[in-house]
Amino acid sequence: MAMEKSRVLVVGGTGFVGRRVVAASLAAGHPTYVLLRPEIGLDIDKLQMLLAFKARGARLLEASLDDHDGLVAAVRQADVVVSAMSGVHFRSHNLMLQLKLVEAIKDAGNVKCFSWTKMMWEHMQ
Repeated sequence: MAMEKSRVLVVGGTGFVGRRVVAASLAAGHPTYVLLRPEIGLDIDKLQMLLAFKARGARLLEASLDDHDGLVAAVRQADVVVSAMSGVHFRSHNLMLQLKLVEAIKDAGNVKCFSWTKMMWEHMQ
């Protein structure tokens, strides 16, 4: 009997690490969700990447990290959450965003696994 694949939500799916996590999750056949944050605005490169993920089978879930209820609704779609938000923001700001995500995971109550990747700008140069 085949095991059911984990439903994976990637936060920061257009970043250096996140795009690779999304690609690997899709390649492994997991139902894959990518959080579409309204804050990306009209960043054409990120929008094109998100559309390419969608064409490969990913589902885009729109939610802001500043909207707790919307974030909880997005988290409820998955049982695995990978946070690949980069360290582009100030470290304290990035930690606050991670905390908002952890609070949403706690309130959703269905996540079996949470992975937080730490990627700082200096590692990408």
